[in-house]
Amino acid sequence: MIYLGADHAGFKLKETLKEALTKAKFSVCDLSPRLVKDDDYPLAAKKVSLAVLGEPGSFGVLVCGTGLGMDIAANRFPGIRAIVARTEDDAKTSREHNHANILALGERVTKPALAIKMTLTFLKTKPSKAQRHERRVHQLDT
Repeated sequence: MIYLGADHAGFKLKETLKEALTKAKFSVCDLSPRLVKDDDYPLAAKKVSLAVLGEPGSFGVLVCGTGLGMDIAANRFPGIRAIVARTEDDAKTSREHNHANILALGERVTKPALAIKMTLTFLKTKPSKAQRHERRVHQLDT
């Protein structure tokens, strides 16, 4: 399951991602289904983070203006490893090395085509089983 969330500044890109993920046959649950002017990104991040924590193996995608606020808000929850991606390599490496489970993107700084590529890369990349990566992820979660 892929949980989506956005504030007003990321709503349009979230809608684009929802369409692309549905077309790619991912199961999607939109936790920010309506545009709410002047809403607050921490609330969307909380909804998605709690959903991801409640369903092992699920992922979250959060979108605000820059992705930075969503990243900060999501990482407040133990067990969440959220990252802001600016490149496909960011998305891939964060999954391989950090076992990231939430991707944060910025609508104001990311073109839709790149956001789709980064999201698909993030979701399709498997975590590394290398001992050093697993050790570090364990340190993050304890």
